[in-house]
Amino acid sequence: PLKIDQSALTGESLPVTKGPGDGVYSGSTCKQGEIEAIVIATGVHTFFGKAAHLVDSTNQVGHFQKVLTAIGNFCICSIAVGMIVEIIVMYPIQDRAYRPGIDNLLVLLIGGIPIAMPTVLSVTMAIGSHRLAQQGAITKRMTAIEEMAGMDVLCSDKTGTLTLNRLTVDRNLIEVFTKGVDQNTVILMAARASRTENQDAIDAAIVGMLADPKEARAGIQEVHFLPFNPTDKRTALTYIDSEGKMHRVSKGAPEQILNLAHNKSEIERRVHAVIDKFAERGLRSLAVAYQEVSEGRKESPGGPWQFIGLMPLFDPPRHDSAETI
Repeated sequence: PLKIDQSALTGESLPVTKGPGDGVYSGSTCKQGEIEAIVIATGVHTFFGKAAHLVDSTNQVGHFQKVLTAIGNFCICSIAVGMIVEIIVMYPIQDRAYRPGIDNLLVLLIGGIPIAMPTVLSVTMAIGSHRLAQQGAITKRMTAIEEMAGMDVLCSDKTGTLTLNRLTVDRNLIEVFTKGVDQNTVILMAARASRTENQDAIDAAIVGMLADPKEARAGIQEVHFLPFNPTDKRTALTYIDSEGKMHRVSKGAPEQILNLAHNKSEIERRVHAVIDKFAERGLRSLAVAYQEVSEGRKESPGGPWQFIGLMPLFDPPRHDSAETI
């Protein structure tokens, strides 16, 4: 299968799997695999082009324009009412001459219109735009300054903007479920169940936790590697150790790995509790399992699976995220 990085379009840090018949968006990056494709759209006709066109074609009236419109309508209505009252008082009641009455109406009309308001506001916004430009922020619409000042909630793209768009593993948060196994062993098992070449985002993060990436295959002989697929949602490696014994390790979605475990009923509640704890902190969960293959054949189902541990995956924030916000 083809691994496509669509983070620039969707914000999802993990690559998506594409196969024959699937569409690949312009602006995405191929991370793994190869396939022949037919180009069916270019430019503004692509998904990225349509999205950019929708952003440019929007003509949303901001809060600042609404306030100015309300002030203008109030002034117009007030002037209209005042002129009607002035006409009734001057001519039918006071019986003034025609020309002095016109002069009074012009004074009322000119004085009631806030002529200088647009100029003052434009100059104020321009000064604000200049100050923002000095801080490295480019203002596309000057009215956005006032709208930002009255903002209650800021919604921002996360992946690649506030974060590094690079998955990492927090060693201290790894949960171990098997006696005699430590966090370093969980990482090593997960690294063995990863590709050491043509790595995707998850494999690169796990193998990168080792002091030397070669440790993932050190002292073992690879017999068979099961790549990730949407059905099994896990990877697995069958290997022979230095003593000639065959073993199998697997990593993948926690639910899939939990279904393999021989003691699922005993650890299920704790596994879900850890997953929920990770989720509350915005962390993804990756499970690791291990089994012995006493028959010595890669086709053998092997012995009972042992649920080794849960690993938290997260996309760390950029060093300047706090300053950016």
